[in-house]
Amino acid sequence: MRIELATEPGDPGRPNEDYASVALPASGKGGTLVLLDGVTPPADDYGCLHSVPWFTARLGGALSELSGSRRDLSLREVLGAAIARTAEAHRPTCDLSHSRTPQATVVLVRWDEERVEHLVLSDSALLVEAADGTVRAVLDERLAALPPEIDRLRAAVRALPDGSPERAAAAREYVAGVEALRNAEGGFFTAAADPDVARRAVCGTRPRAEVRGVAALTDGATRWVDRFGAGTWTECVALLRKAGPQELIDRVRALESGQRSGPSAPRGKVHDDAAVVFVEL
Repeated sequence: MRIELATEPGDPGRPNEDYASVALPASGKGGTLVLLDGVTPPADDYGCLHSVPWFTARLGGALSELSGSRRDLSLREVLGAAIARTAEAHRPTCDLSHSRTPQATVVLVRWDEERVEHLVLSDSALLVEAADGTVRAVLDERLAALPPEIDRLRAAVRALPDGSPERAAAAREYVAGVEALRNAEGGFFTAAADPDVARRAVCGTRPRAEVRGVAALTDGATRWVDRFGAGTWTECVALLRKAGPQELIDRVRALESGQRSGPSAPRGKVHDDAAVVFVEL
């Protein structure tokens, strides 16, 4: 078994809000993978005394422990229990009903001798490579499939010059529209303080013999495919196998630095936190 992991903050002056871990049982016959992308909080009050890295460390640790030790639980049950445990750790001091209470996207994978299970919530990606080399991208499409009004607001932002007051005003309107759909019916869902969100996750199981490898990527790393179009998901896995996760992140950074944001490569941040875990089974 081969396991490689790399993560890098989008801004060296800010904490990395991504979380990544892999755990293997003593028998060596199975394991778990956890990848979280913490949602950057607003500049104003968000009802919590704790940082997003505090939250992702707590939630990620709970997911690693529960997915490995409680194999009687489904991955949805693992996520629900981990969210509940993390919420209890700061409920006495924080307003967990706030829409921007610390939260994260989730990729969770668990495997043993017989099967490979997966769970994806929000816009991090899981790539599953089959034994024949074909690659399937497991994605939660809800953030990319918001109502047409959101598309209109996004297009209005992209049509305006970078740095202009008009673009800043349009961006605020767009963000407000997206925020109204956060963890709401008809919108998209992240792991925050409500364990019930676990039932919204995209889940599946495949026989272990049919899976050659898996790769989990936060959206700071998926840019190589879905923002810059530098390769396909299949080519992304081939790059990870040949050169490793850090090479993928380095290529994303080079593309970010060499191309301005615009209609051909829209992005809210020039550089985003990026994390990649590659497991060759």
